[in-house]
Amino acid sequence: NFTNCSTAIPLTFQTNVLTELKKWKLSLIEHHKLQMRQEKEKHTAHVRQLSNEMENLKELLHTYEISIGRKDEVVITNLTQALERQKERIELMRKFTLWRIQHVKAKQEEYANRIADRQFRTALMKKVWAAWRSLSEEKWKEKVARACQLRAEDVCVQLTNDYEAKIAELTATLEQTKAEILRLHSEREQYEDTMKKAFMRGVCALNLEAMTMFQGK
Repeated sequence: NFTNCSTAIPLTFQTNVLTELKKWKLSLIEHHKLQMRQEKEKHTAHVRQLSNEMENLKELLHTYEISIGRKDEVVITNLTQALERQKERIELMRKFTLWRIQHVKAKQEEYANRIADRQFRTALMKKVWAAWRSLSEEKWKEKVARACQLRAEDVCVQLTNDYEAKIAELTATLEQTKAEILRLHSEREQYEDTMKKAFMRGVCALNLEAMTMFQGK
């Protein structure tokens, strides 16, 4: 049907339609590029926040190292090793989180480009169909209009289903990433609490030892 359509439409009319469609596609691509830039800015802010948290953790580790430096050598060795392991684990988690964010971002950009192409093809089909319907003979108008409408509805339904499924997938991935970040914060709080308890136990042990020595004397 579309082959017969193209032979019936004047060449200048086809040229104008294709020109308008190209302009519309470029506008749509620019819109998606703007959305991608906004996502990049959000990503940069998130990475900056993670970096600030890492700096705070490093300062906390430095403070703990200074405080632990005045305690028993065995306690110093154990706590230092635990701090190094925790620091390595946090660094690995941070790298993994950044990788996940970049992966999701790449998938979002790929999906946005695919949706733009699909919308462009759908718009092209609709405009060509409308132009053909306005210029075709009366006896073919009803038949071709029904066929084009059914095809356009099928394409729209398919695009809607694909778009909703992709949104659900990206939403699930985003929720998993948020849950991972919350878990890292929880682990950091638990680790700080453990360090405080260990520090208090060390202080109590030293106080008991000092009291024993004084009582012995």
